[in-house]
Amino acid sequence: MKYYFSSESVTKGHPDKVCDQISDALLDSLLSQDPLSRAAIETTACPSFVHVMGEVTTKAEIDWEEIVRKTIRDIGYTKSEYGFSDQTKIIITMSRQSQDIAMGVDSTESLGAGDQGMMFGYATNETRELMPLALMLARNLTENLTEAREKNILPYLRPDGKAQITIEYEDGKAKRIDTVVLSTQHDPEIELEALRKDVKEKVILPVLPSRLLDDKTKYYINPTGRFVLGGPAADTGLTGRKIIVDTYGGAAHHGGGAFSGKDATKVDRSAAYAARNIAKTIVAAGAAEKCELQLAYAIGVSEPVSVFIDTFNTGKLSDEVILSWIMENFDLTPGGIIKRYNLRAPQYLYSAQHGHMGGEQNWEKLDEKALSSLKALLK
Repeated sequence: MKYYFSSESVTKGHPDKVCDQISDALLDSLLSQDPLSRAAIETTACPSFVHVMGEVTTKAEIDWEEIVRKTIRDIGYTKSEYGFSDQTKIIITMSRQSQDIAMGVDSTESLGAGDQGMMFGYATNETRELMPLALMLARNLTENLTEAREKNILPYLRPDGKAQITIEYEDGKAKRIDTVVLSTQHDPEIELEALRKDVKEKVILPVLPSRLLDDKTKYYINPTGRFVLGGPAADTGLTGRKIIVDTYGGAAHHGGGAFSGKDATKVDRSAAYAARNIAKTIVAAGAAEKCELQLAYAIGVSEPVSVFIDTFNTGKLSDEVILSWIMENFDLTPGGIIKRYNLRAPQYLYSAQHGHMGGEQNWEKLDEKALSSLKALLK
């Protein structure tokens, strides 16, 4: 059977990603002074101002405005002609975390879940990172596009951009790249055809596997033509609107909760990271070719109310056996997850920039003891 599957990625300068990075840069700063900080930081950005709002309980004292400005500056919005820059107005309106919520989280020794909801983790043997191929290729494009701008390889590029890859599958295996879509913000002087030629030669072709490209692969580079105005100057940004880009590119379910700006007592974030680590361990051990894990929680309750696994008929062990292995080897309480993956340490800006799954974060590192115990079941 033949079918097509697409995933997208965005650059650091995308308006929603700008907001994700601001929220997580602030969270990292809080955690660096007070690891027990509780935070739910939301950011919105438009041409005339950045508004940071939400709830925080912390002993940390940080320069909120300067952190916001530095984050915008580091992304690359440093010139007034971009329509949005590090000199824009900053509005900070933070309040203390609701005591009703705090009571639920603090009600047990091992921490209660900070909210109800379901979180998903996923892994597949399609790539070295055990991530979906279309997403990783799209991410490679946006990373290379950013590098071409930051290293002045293509000096006319501006920070906003996005990429999308469509892969043709046959009998469940990637056969070829059918379509490449890449849109990048640019200075007004560059001619469209020159930009398209440069981007194809210096951004796209160096990172896409040649074995998956053929003479039928379609390339759409800045398909609308002009893309001078970008970032929050063109489209209001908001924290948490790129949750599919942040996770598995649509290849797996998503519970709906965003990550950025939330401390690890929020299971939206911490349980999703734990579920990814467990799914990755299962695939890395060879127990399945792909795996999805769902965790569900009730606010104030430590243990998950449900744990569900699906290996899509690729498992070398039954899902029941793998589920038993999970329960024996992983503490799925918020406190257990936080301790196992060191989630009180400042580390979240990296994820907001590069994707929350498939990188070099603590939850991407495999536990050799857990991995060995699962491999032993396969013998």
